[in-house]
Order: sequence, then structure tokens, then C-alpha cells
Amino acid sequence: MKHPSLGEFEELVLLTVAALHDTAYGVSILENLEAELGKQVSISAIHVSLKRMEEKGFLNSRFGGITDERGGRRKKYYVITALGKRMLDEQYALRTNLYKRIPSISFK
Repeated sequence: MKHPSLGEFEELVLLTVAALHDTAYGVSILENLEAELGKQVSISAIHVSLKRMEEKGFLNSRFGGITDERGGRRKKYYVITALGKRMLDEQYALRTNLYKRIPSISFK
């Protein structure tokens, strides 16, 4: 079986879901990412990433209750899975190891 991959934008979305824990849904992820990045993010791109990562097993989702404020529509909440956390850990280790290999002379 092919090892699942994680793109840069997916990594940012997955990190945001992990940080928001049980309160992560499309708009909350969007608002948090835009605040961190300081630029606009497409809600469609977030939804595509969430769907893709759920298919890869990095996320689980559940529907919240029906509310009048949303016109009877339910929010879809996301939580990171153990596999998703492991993937983030691998990405962090890879980036950290590469960063540590930069010679200090490069900064002079």
C-alpha cells in the first residue's frame, strides 16, 4: 500500500483541526487559517482538503445538531485521528531535521 502523503495546504488545515480539537468545522478552520496566514483562503479549498484527508484516514467527522440560526442545516465537525497525528509528527520531524542541517555559515 502506498504511504499517504500530506500537501502543504493540507498540513495547515490538519494543524488547524488539531488545534481547534472538537470545535473544528469549515468556517472556524477558515477564520483561523486566515488569521494565521494574514490572507484570504478559499472555503472550497478547505472543504476539498478536509474531504481528501478524511478519505486518507487523517480525520474523522461528525454532524452537530440542527439549529435555527443555520436554517436547519447542521455543522460538520472534524477531529484528527491517530494516523493524522502521526502524519503531523512525521512532517514536523522531517522539517526540523532539514532545518537543523542548514549550516550556520548560511546566516552570516
